[in-house]
Amino acid sequence: MAYANTFKRREMKFLLNEEQYGALMEHISGHLHPEAFGSYTVRNIYLDNCNYDLIRSSLGKPVYKEKLRLRTYGETNDNSEAFLEIKKKLRGITYKRRLGLPYKELHDYITDGAIPSDNGQVYREIDYLIKRMSLSPKIVICYDREGFFDVDDEEFRITFDGNIRYRHNDLDLRAGDFGESLNAAPYRIMEVKSAGAIPMWMVRELSSLRIFHGSFSKYGTIYQTEVRGAAKISAL
Repeated sequence: MAYANTFKRREMKFLLNEEQYGALMEHISGHLHPEAFGSYTVRNIYLDNCNYDLIRSSLGKPVYKEKLRLRTYGETNDNSEAFLEIKKKLRGITYKRRLGLPYKELHDYITDGAIPSDNGQVYREIDYLIKRMSLSPKIVICYDREGFFDVDDEEFRITFDGNIRYRHNDLDLRAGDFGESLNAAPYRIMEVKSAGAIPMWMVRELSSLRIFHGSFSKYGTIYQTEVRGAAKISAL
């Protein structure tokens, strides 16, 4: 699977129930090709500080917001391809800068401060954010994903995320993708990702099925239901 390390795009989320998901897939499948690995598991470690300032700011829906996470795809070991990502959003446009290295290098950096082998510009941006905000690993969030791209435009992608689970201990993606289920999540979170306009065939299908743009943050929802209550993670 090939990934860009720096890009700018528009992302829109749609929250689907099981019936909507089935109907939409039936209508749009002829326009799409599955990504190289089709269905896979996304594993993330989100970083924040002791006051959870990053996610609290994000939930306030500011004009500008940012997140920092370590991400892998599928089974994870020391040498797995991994990405430490700064994800920024400004007026509806997403900007992503990511450092791609073997998992162990990036995990050792975020946990012990070991400087990774790639310590160029992206590393310096990430390191500045970590030190300025006093960030450290706070939560593992995993989910199953189906990914597709437009047969006529590979810049237009659609992903469907479901079966979201999370944990506040064992903050190492090598430990597995287990966790507590996020029951507050919709059946599928569909994300439309495009450098330009959404294709008209997609607009028509969304309209005909009465599927509307929504908002959902996996980390934000967990924070609101678990972290802010502090009932389950008072030891953090």
